[in-house]
Parts: sequence; C-alpha cells; structure tokens
Amino acid sequence: MRYKESKEQSAELLRRVVALMGQHDAAFHPVSFAVWYEFAAGTNSRLSHGIEQALQAEPRLGESTLLRLYQEFVAEVDPVAMQRISGELQRMMAGMADSATRTGDRAGAFGEQLTGLTAALQTNDVPALTSQVAAALAGTAQMKSSALELHEQVLASRQEIERLQSDLARTRDEAALDPLTRVLNRKGFDQQLASLLEQPLAPDSAHCLIMLDIDHFKKVNDTHGHVMGDRVIQALGEVLRACVSDKSHSVARYGGEEFAVLMPHCSVEQSLKMADLIRLRIKAMKIRDRRTQEVVLTVSISGGVAAMQPGDDAQDLIARADGALYKSKQSGRDRVTCA
Repeated sequence: MRYKESKEQSAELLRRVVALMGQHDAAFHPVSFAVWYEFAAGTNSRLSHGIEQALQAEPRLGESTLLRLYQEFVAEVDPVAMQRISGELQRMMAGMADSATRTGDRAGAFGEQLTGLTAALQTNDVPALTSQVAAALAGTAQMKSSALELHEQVLASRQEIERLQSDLARTRDEAALDPLTRVLNRKGFDQQLASLLEQPLAPDSAHCLIMLDIDHFKKVNDTHGHVMGDRVIQALGEVLRACVSDKSHSVARYGGEEFAVLMPHCSVEQSLKMADLIRLRIKAMKIRDRRTQEVVLTVSISGGVAAMQPGDDAQDLIARADGALYKSKQSGRDRVTCA
C-alpha cells in the first residue's frame, strides 16, 4: 500500500488511529496500527466492511481478530517467506552463473589449445606437436570435467527451482486462506468469483452461490466467550470442507460468521440440496467442553442460494444470495431460501 497523505493529513490520521487503538483490546503494535490506519484513511473498502462485520460480533476487537483482518485485507503474502524464497533463488542463480563462467573460461583456453595444435600440425615440428597434443589432451579432460560440473549444477538448480516454485505456490495459497478455518478468505473468494465470471456456462447449468450465516452468533460470543465463538467458526469450516468435496467448488469465510460456497456448472436444485445438507450437518453438530466432554452448545445456520443471471457482475450475484439469506433470517432462521 502506498500512502499519499500530506504531513498534516497523516498527523490527523495518527490522532484518529491512536484513539481507535485505545478503544479496543489489541496491543499497540505494527499490525494493529496498519489495520486502524487504513480504516481511518478510508482507502480500503473491503477492510472497512470486514471491521464493521467483526464489530457486530466483538465490540472490542482483540489480537486474533485484528491479525485476521490484517492477513485478509491488508497484507499480501508473507514477507518473511517471500524474502527467504528470493534469497534462495538468488543464491541458486549465482551458483549457476559461477559454473557457467568457469566452463566458459575453460572453453576459451581449450579453443586456444586447439588452435596451437592446428598450427603445429602444419609445421611438422614433432616436439611442438607432441607438446600441443599433450596440452589438448589435458584441455579435453578439463572440458569434460567442466561440462560434467555444469550438467550437475543444472540438474541441481532445476530441482531447486521446482522446490522454490512449490514454496512460492504454497505461500501464495496461504495468503488466500483464512487462518482460523483453513478455507478461502475474502481475498481468495473474490479471486475465485472473478475467475468464475469469466467461465462460459454449459447448457442446462448455472454458476451458483450459497451464502451461509450462523444464527444468533453474537449471543454465542456474549454467553460463552470469543474462544468458544472461534471454536464454532472452526467447526463450521470443518463441516463445509467435508460436505463440499468437489474440487471445482470453493468454500470461503466471507467475513465474521458468514461463509460462502461457489458452485460452478451446477443446477439451482443441486445448490439448494448442498445448502440444506450443510444446514442439517451444522444443526446436528455438538460443541463439547474439552475437559468434561459435556455438550455445551449447538448452533444453526441460515442460507441463501442464487444463480448467476445474464449480465451479472460479482456484486449482483452476491446481493441476490445475501437477499435470500436475509429472507431465511426473517422467516425464522435455520432454513435455506432461493433467490
């Protein structure tokens, strides 16, 4: 993020940020400062929406919530991981360059030896010819050694590149995951939805979106505390991952206690069936006390299903699914409604 505020504007923002930080439970550190600075500056609409949702469930935001907000809406990829990968790549390329330089130097010397051998052959000078042959044989051995060394270096570097590519892909994937539930975060959801919008529809199918929200989640936090609230959210993530097994479908934590399921090339009936399966699995879920194993909590969810219509953009689809979810809430909760 590049900041363009003047000294006077940034000073005013600083006063607002310090005031915001003082109102919440997180300590004064760079992560919490970055979150509240961007919120106060009003330059990150997704972060502002995420904070507004978080405040509905947690009036005083704590460390775990601010870290999640930072990872979802402020940070890109882990800078430490990226620095490590970059350093290893630079080291590997330096090794390759060194091997290639040594091989090139030896190739130049070998070329000079061959030129000398050619000249000796033309003079019929036996002592000179003997010397040049010996030098050429030694040069041939050196070139063979250099070529073998470079070949081994190339093989090792190729393996290193493949490992670094894997590390980079894993780091990029981690940046799109919600750390609490291990499903996609809002950034990952936005990327998947944007990709989905570009895919053509097959006949008799639709791109569908399921929006899910935990019923009375604020009461869960108020009654049982935020640690229990996090356990409920984690459990919901586990149920979603178990239910949505098709690799072409995507599960995401949309924000707070709200989740989304993207189902490309599916009928509305299939999406409704999936949403209701998730609802029933959540309703049957029992959260137990870890010490006594007694059931301390059960929850329900409400859902909304919408299918993409011609001319839709991402916001159109989300708005219809959210509208269907709202109808489920208004109709008594613990149900699924189709837009």
